[in-house]
Amino acid sequence: MKTNKTLLVAISALALMSSPFLSQAQDKGAVDLLGGNLDHWNIAKPGAWELKDGVLGTSDKPGGYIWSKEKYENFEVTIEYKTSEKCNSGLFFRTDPKNAVQGGFEIQIASAGIYDGKHVAGSLYAAQAPSESAGKPDGEWNTMTLTAKGPMIKVVLNGKTIVEANIDDWKTANMNPDGTKNKFKTALKDLPRNGHIGFQYHGQPVWFRNVKVKQL
Repeated sequence: MKTNKTLLVAISALALMSSPFLSQAQDKGAVDLLGGNLDHWNIAKPGAWELKDGVLGTSDKPGGYIWSKEKYENFEVTIEYKTSEKCNSGLFFRTDPKNAVQGGFEIQIASAGIYDGKHVAGSLYAAQAPSESAGKPDGEWNTMTLTAKGPMIKVVLNGKTIVEANIDDWKTANMNPDGTKNKFKTALKDLPRNGHIGFQYHGQPVWFRNVKVKQL
């Protein structure tokens, strides 16, 4: 009888592991940064961004960045984004809002087909090109997951892993490991490992939804 009970317990445990409720429980640590309001955000230009029906977008007076109030070091963030025609935007992370361009990192968000190399959607901006162009056409929702843990950076766009980078490999200012130049006056390995998450308006409308972040 003991053997049967042990077997039943083992079977129940296996069933629980494969249950969708377990994955939901594991995701309890994730925070919905657009959960009905913009309480988790600071807007650089007041009124430039707005939330409507769960979708973050630019207002009729757009401009600048929107930054998470909290800093993140080791984390995973999943977002959905949609571009307009010839859109250029970005997902910033581990960034100093007072020095957005030089004080942190950016994953490129852009219309498919308008850039190449280290500026294609999903690239570690100016530092590493994605392994393939995985962005969807303007007007369609994309799903991107960024994982940052120590020096390791991983980007999954629309189900495809397109960037896996170790920022400790960037040892020289203004230069990538492959010898090409970049915009950074500080070697990437020397940039802060802790900072804010942000989105950028760069002249064209862009939209975000389901922005969920989990500390690692």
